[in-house]
Amino acid sequence: MDQTQNLSVERFSNWPETLGTCLDRLGIGKVLKRRKLIIIKPNLVNSSPFPITTSPDMVRVLVEYIRRHSKARLIIAEGCGDCHLETPEVFSSLGYDYLAREYGLELVDLNHAPLVRLKNHACRVFPEIFLPRIALKGFLISVPVLKRHSLAQVTLAMKNMMGLAPPSHYQQGGKWKKAFFHARMDRSIFELNLYRTPDLSIIDASVGMAEYHLGGRTCDPPVQRMVAGLDPVAVDSYGAGLLGLSWKDIPHISMAHSILGRACSG
Repeated sequence: MDQTQNLSVERFSNWPETLGTCLDRLGIGKVLKRRKLIIIKPNLVNSSPFPITTSPDMVRVLVEYIRRHSKARLIIAEGCGDCHLETPEVFSSLGYDYLAREYGLELVDLNHAPLVRLKNHACRVFPEIFLPRIALKGFLISVPVLKRHSLAQVTLAMKNMMGLAPPSHYQQGGKWKKAFFHARMDRSIFELNLYRTPDLSIIDASVGMAEYHLGGRTCDPPVQRMVAGLDPVAVDSYGAGLLGLSWKDIPHISMAHSILGRACSG
């Protein structure tokens, strides 16, 4: 176990034991107890199974943990990036609809949720932005898997916030529903997180994608870690280290360091 800067890292054995230990070490149970609305945001970019997307089995363990500590309204929310699929199709293909029925959860398609317009004149890419109103409420948990990325180098807790971006404003003719982000990927991720960072970040690094976020080799050997923290910059910088990268070489993490949180070595 490594615990620094609101960060907990555990060697993976299984989801119930490892995730529970990670969250207990952070005292998350007490944090959840006060909440009235909790939103779980997995990484469901398309309908590919784990480890490309967040496993519903891992999210089931997280739901059970939350239910032990909180009576909050509990939502699983995502806005998929695949332009050939709608988010409910992804939920169904991966088993999230079954999970929702089993535990009485709400599934929310962020791609079509009611929006709110926000402004921040310090932002260069997004001096104004449209985001789902629901994502700005409650306690937001980002639950990505550990992956390299072709444009951003890594796709972890902060990049997972791209699921919030509505295609009605940010597809703009691209092949992906969030294609607007691709031209200035790192700056776009950073500015998006200026508007909404996750309140808790959990990286499932039990396996890891070594080359690419949509395919390629898995990490060999599997990384066998679970990383959780209240500081998304610390979580992402540690995750980058697990992939053999320095956070200082990943612009969206280095931009966020000291502004949205504090990076640490993996």
